[in-house]
Amino acid sequence: MKLVGKIALGGLALLALLVAVIVVRTATYKAPGSADLSQVKLAAPVTVDRDRAAQHLSQAIGFQTVSHQDKADDQPAEWDRLHAWLQATYPAAHAAMTREVIEDHTLVYTWAGSDPSLAPIVLMAHQDVVPVTPGTEGDWKHPPFAGVIADGAVWGRGAIDDKGSLITLFEGVETLAASGFKPRRTVIVVSSHDEEVRGQGARAAAALLKSRNITAQFVLDEGLAIISDNPITGGPVALIGVGEKGYGTLIVTAKAKGGHSSAPPPDSGGVVTLSRAVARIADAQFPLKLDGPGAAMLEGLAPEGPWSIRMAVANRWLFEPLITAQVAATPSGAALLHTTIAPTMLKGSPKENVLPQDASAWINYRIAPGDTAAEVLAHTRAAVGELAVDIAWAKTPDEPSPVSSTTSESWKIIAALAGQSAKAPVAPGLVTAGTDSRYLQPVAKDVYRFQPMVFSLESIAMIHGTNEHMTLENLERAVQFYARLIATAAG
Repeated sequence: MKLVGKIALGGLALLALLVAVIVVRTATYKAPGSADLSQVKLAAPVTVDRDRAAQHLSQAIGFQTVSHQDKADDQPAEWDRLHAWLQATYPAAHAAMTREVIEDHTLVYTWAGSDPSLAPIVLMAHQDVVPVTPGTEGDWKHPPFAGVIADGAVWGRGAIDDKGSLITLFEGVETLAASGFKPRRTVIVVSSHDEEVRGQGARAAAALLKSRNITAQFVLDEGLAIISDNPITGGPVALIGVGEKGYGTLIVTAKAKGGHSSAPPPDSGGVVTLSRAVARIADAQFPLKLDGPGAAMLEGLAPEGPWSIRMAVANRWLFEPLITAQVAATPSGAALLHTTIAPTMLKGSPKENVLPQDASAWINYRIAPGDTAAEVLAHTRAAVGELAVDIAWAKTPDEPSPVSSTTSESWKIIAALAGQSAKAPVAPGLVTAGTDSRYLQPVAKDVYRFQPMVFSLESIAMIHGTNEHMTLENLERAVQFYARLIATAAG
């Protein structure tokens, strides 16, 4: 046989071997480190009064517990009214639990378990909501603080974020307490009053638990949910946040002499220097990395996805660049794979014909697990190079959270319940925004972030947006989830 023929035959043999390896790996692929949920024994479903829960959420929306950027604009009396309403509306829950008010209006409830040797569980839901953008009230189908029940949903600001969780959690506790349920494991409910702006309430709650030498078995807060049209599987998927990005804002300042705009210096002063610095920072993006919770989500869902996705994930050694490019094709996908950089605010002269003595920009960073605030600062300074700017954190940044277990008993219980609620696969995920739960990380073995509610990718836009609403199906699903979670984990 001629040499060319031997080479061609060898090439075909190698190609056949490569194809065989890919096919076998794809056919036998299982998500690494996935826990067996089939043996988890869950508490039986409870009876949920959907109409009563809807009325209660409607009433809770009417309390305008709006957290403004300037605390002076808040209405503390609205929190007082909400607290009094909770006590009157959920008598069995309040008889079973002790109630503490800390850091102004943050609530900490303790339902003491019969076995003090068991680490408690902590369930979280905040009381405050974001403002409705002035001038957009007319865009709402129903007034944002009326709590109207219509079209199979409860409408209003906070229906999802996060009074929906707060009310369904209390509905679950009330149902259990009224039935005579007694927990073996202590249940702690933490409801902060300022999650949307300052997070002081959650910090104070963490300090309180630490002072009592409490290390929770797990913490569960908002964060991820059941996505009905997940792009990986094409169907519903329950995503549970096992990690959360860090948060920090750098202020970049260019100083200048100032003066009259009629006689500008050659470089037009600090504004030009600042704009060059901001452009360099924005261009110096952090590299995309297929690791951490973002990769774990892909690995967990790949067995449920089409053959092409399963093949790519099962053979990352060959297809990783392609997977990374596909995930990063959308801003939300890219945010799963790296630390993001977002210039958000600018400050220059107080008047159009005055050269500023300093010009500043605020650059917001969501820090991916694996990166640190120190690395972000060094990366930013390297990006601006020789430009004469000062760079400093606006306030002490929050580091990324540790990544919680996907094999622990806590994970198994939450995941099994989430899977039943969704009637769909379950996978870990990364929360790219921020929640109060990050402050409780030092007093918990694991922290998870999940709302037992179904959303389409399109409907998620209503959170912090217009026409926020909770469907009655989601309302009943969430009450059922919280009641069964407590009965399973603490029973």
